Amino acid sequence: MTSPRLKLDADAMPESSEPARHGTQDGFDGVIERLTALRPTLPPTAARIADVFLAHAAEVVHMSVTEVAERAEASEGSVISLCRQLGARGFQQVKIALARDLVQPVQFIHEDLARADDTGTVIEKIFRSDLQALHDTMKVLDKAGMERAVAAIRRARRVELYGIGSAAPIAEDANYRLLRIGVESKVVVDSHIQAISASLTGPDVVAITISHSGSTHETVTATRLAQEAGATTICITNFGKSPLLAYADIVLNTMARETQFRTEAMTSRIAQLAVIDALIACLSLADYDKAVATIGRTFDVLSTKRF
Repeated sequence: MTSPRLKLDADAMPESSEPARHGTQDGFDGVIERLTALRPTLPPTAARIADVFLAHAAEVVHMSVTEVAERAEASEGSVISLCRQLGARGFQQVKIALARDLVQPVQFIHEDLARADDTGTVIEKIFRSDLQALHDTMKVLDKAGMERAVAAIRRARRVELYGIGSAAPIAEDANYRLLRIGVESKVVVDSHIQAISASLTGPDVVAITISHSGSTHETVTATRLAQEAGATTICITNFGKSPLLAYADIVLNTMARETQFRTEAMTSRIAQLAVIDALIACLSLADYDKAVATIGRTFDVLSTKRF
């Protein structure tokens, strides 16, 4: 990464604490007006960031804090500092406010929808979007990265999985799938426990972080702590630059066109699940006898849960 690392504890706010809402209930609106009024008084670095916001507002809605920082030749912390000068809690809230001014409210539900769409049209648009995400993800998924991830997990004593908000059920599913093939694994979706657990990992642990934006404060912090403790970090995140990449040893990219101003993931979840399916399949083939035997034993156990 070309920009300085984000000072997470001081400068970042969690995506999950900034829900996308249409309207002004959160008390923050008029980003362009605020920036225009503030611009003449800003020092050079903040002025460059403001210029990016003002000249490329529609693009900023789709960008990560890292991408904005690089465009402005500034640090991620400087971007967030300017956002707070504007009265926002952080960068995510600024993007949501910009989106309210630039996009139709229905796009907070899904980017491809129109307010008048009937049921058949909604179904077709959602399925086409999901299929496109799968196709695009297959093209960008790094085969060498997948092989490195498989090798790291096979060497590890255990695996930890981190996910917050809409990424939490994806992490839960990955944990279940790893256990089914005999990989010692645990999932942590509480931010406080994530920080504690990550700091107690070590060289014999693999930490897998799932984050579409790669900018969620809690999971970036957990990934950093795990890497500092010596764990191998694997990140499943959307293609592009983000703070998470600074702490990723192995990156498995998705390619979901879903924008990042909306915190309720839809298309990205399909892509993340597909990456996990591929990872589990590769792991199972790499340890074929163990995986088949463990699946058989766990199948017998689970069969008692069914009538």
